[in-house]
Amino acid sequence: MDLSAFPRVALGSWPTPLEHAPRLAAALGSPPVLIKRDDVNGLGAGGNKLRKLEFLLGQAIKQGADTIITFGALQTNHGRQTAAACAKLGLKCELVLTAKVPMTGDAYERSGNVVLDHMFGATVHVCQTAEETVATYERINHDRAVTLPVGGSNGLGALGYVVAAVELVGQLNERGIDNATIVVPDGSGATAAGIALGTELLGWPGEVRAASVSHTTEDAANELRALATAAAELLGEPAPKLAHVTVTDDTIGPGYGVPTPEMWSVLKLFAETEGVLLDPVYTGKAAVKFREIAPDSDVPLVFLHTGGLPGFYGYAPEAVAAF
Repeated sequence: MDLSAFPRVALGSWPTPLEHAPRLAAALGSPPVLIKRDDVNGLGAGGNKLRKLEFLLGQAIKQGADTIITFGALQTNHGRQTAAACAKLGLKCELVLTAKVPMTGDAYERSGNVVLDHMFGATVHVCQTAEETVATYERINHDRAVTLPVGGSNGLGALGYVVAAVELVGQLNERGIDNATIVVPDGSGATAAGIALGTELLGWPGEVRAASVSHTTEDAANELRALATAAAELLGEPAPKLAHVTVTDDTIGPGYGVPTPEMWSVLKLFAETEGVLLDPVYTGKAAVKFREIAPDSDVPLVFLHTGGLPGFYGYAPEAVAAF
């Protein structure tokens, strides 16, 4: 798969590890479990957004940008990784953050990703409403600025996870695994869309399970399809069928970024069995779905770890109470 026509900057450490998790598999009573460690890819404390940003910032630099503007919730992982990438590349970074998650207190408002955003040199604008977000965005100097979507999720960003799908399938084949179920968190959509498109283009016979952490099944599935189609168009491919993809929303709980007891228990399970730390917003809720389907699987399972550990510290008081 040739993506050389797309401008790209080097941000991550590839390939990321694909690790066997035998103690987790034993605890789940499941077939073999593997964890794709996109949380340990280096820059800015790691995470899945770096794969997207390689393409998004490559294009921005080609366009002559000196400033990157993007959006997210207060503890956004995308914002933190964008700030780190901008620091590495010598770009200004403007983060327009909205307090849309019903969490308060010093831990959520002043620690975790918020601290790192400032350390990486970003200008951080915290807004309380959608109207304030729009007004703040309009006040920023746009002369040589490029605006990235929430989560870096558009067709170009999804190409980062088309590349990841090729990498992952290659690693599985090296281990003699020619069929598996891949479970991936689905937030803004491009990570799951890229994995879905990439595996289809490769003819991968396995299933992709996208666990939505923020939208209804219908909305998340529509968004995934739209992003996968946009990425396919960039590659000159027909619209994907995505027959091997299932989207669910039943592990979200009360809402995006709101902890659930099931999420805390699965964080504890991953930590106690494999020493792997998940985050409360994305990987934790996707892991609840992973734990649910694993015992009934008849093929190996892959959990795509998209990172987010710094955000865990924003939830420290809730974690102490849960454990």
